[in-house]
Amino acid sequence: MRVLVLGSGSKDHAWAWWIAKSHFLEGIYVAPGNYGTSQFAENLDIDPSDFDQVYKACQKHKIDYVFCGTEAPLFTQIVDKLDGKGIKTIGAPSRALKLEGDRDCARAFTDRHNIPTPSHKLIDNEGDLEAFLKRHDGQQLVVKSNKQAPSRLMVDSSDYDELLSFGKQLLQHGPVLIEDHLSGLSLSIMVLTDMKGGLILPFASDYTKTAHGEGIPTGGMGSVCPVPLNDDVKEELMERIIEPTLYGMRVEKLAYRGILTFSIILSEEGPVLVDYHVHSNDPATQAMLPQIKTDALDVFEAMQNDELDSFPLETTSTSSVAIVVASKGYPLAPETGKVLEAMPGYLEQNLFKDRPLVFFGAVAEKDGKAVTAGGRCVTVVGTGANITQANKQAYSVIDQIRFEGSWYRQDIGNRFFEN
Repeated sequence: MRVLVLGSGSKDHAWAWWIAKSHFLEGIYVAPGNYGTSQFAENLDIDPSDFDQVYKACQKHKIDYVFCGTEAPLFTQIVDKLDGKGIKTIGAPSRALKLEGDRDCARAFTDRHNIPTPSHKLIDNEGDLEAFLKRHDGQQLVVKSNKQAPSRLMVDSSDYDELLSFGKQLLQHGPVLIEDHLSGLSLSIMVLTDMKGGLILPFASDYTKTAHGEGIPTGGMGSVCPVPLNDDVKEELMERIIEPTLYGMRVEKLAYRGILTFSIILSEEGPVLVDYHVHSNDPATQAMLPQIKTDALDVFEAMQNDELDSFPLETTSTSSVAIVVASKGYPLAPETGKVLEAMPGYLEQNLFKDRPLVFFGAVAEKDGKAVTAGGRCVTVVGTGANITQANKQAYSVIDQIRFEGSWYRQDIGNRFFEN
């Protein structure tokens, strides 16, 4: 089989890496891909959000599956268009995009299916915004766009002026959603979905700020997988959030063959759904995929036959810790154009089993050299018998990822093994 992966980030590198291990694979292509995917796949110099370019590539390369786990192409309705041409596509169609693209609509969905979410208020003008914030002065709140937006575009604060200023900026582009702040463990749970149910992948926990405590929000600076949870907690996650969501999608004709990610806070009162994403999350994907032993194309075939509910996923008994190496200035104004110093070939190309993995993100190739092209450039993934060992393996090689201004968090995974 021949597979085309749409995207250019670290998570797209990770998906392509997983797919490339399939025994049934005849060819793998990534559009547009990055420096890392060029090591084992054919990068196609096309816009993954341009249907005509993608469709022509599918015809030229005789593609059997198009895999779209990244957000930009999905929101151009490319899945509907490819499906209309008879091309098997893994990704959310337009009817399901509102689960992420309209948070107020998603909250109505969760209300109908009794799924716990934070208390929330939709506001569409500055007067109501000021009045609401004054009534809740001193309370810690979250302000974010009602429409699909990067996860870092939010403010979580008890400062009236900060909340008001950020809310006014967002109102220039549409309504805002104000929610109660939640404290607890952050979970990123990805489910591969079909028309009848889903296949639940190992649970991850993300580190989303630039630093512990008072750091500012980012797209994600690290992740741990699987999260050590007791069976009672797992059962509650299934019964209160995951199963009602999949049921609701079936009865409301929102089910699709693709990825649905649950962003959840495990609070003292129990699990609370913060957001749905109709794609995979970075860097949770990079931490999660090394846990899966099952052949990717076996999974895709089960998805096409709507058999994921009964599909036997085989996972490792190890743990993963993923650490993002970012550019100076990320997330506000990342510097670009910095040359990556040469790293060992085994590390760059993920050659050896039981050694750290490297997934490239915002890294392009220029004059034969790897050059930074955005904020989150490289994800290093360590694996081990437990989180402690995985943490040590990742940090043992991370300083071999070097470019001017590079930085990373020093504490990824610590909360799971430090007292």
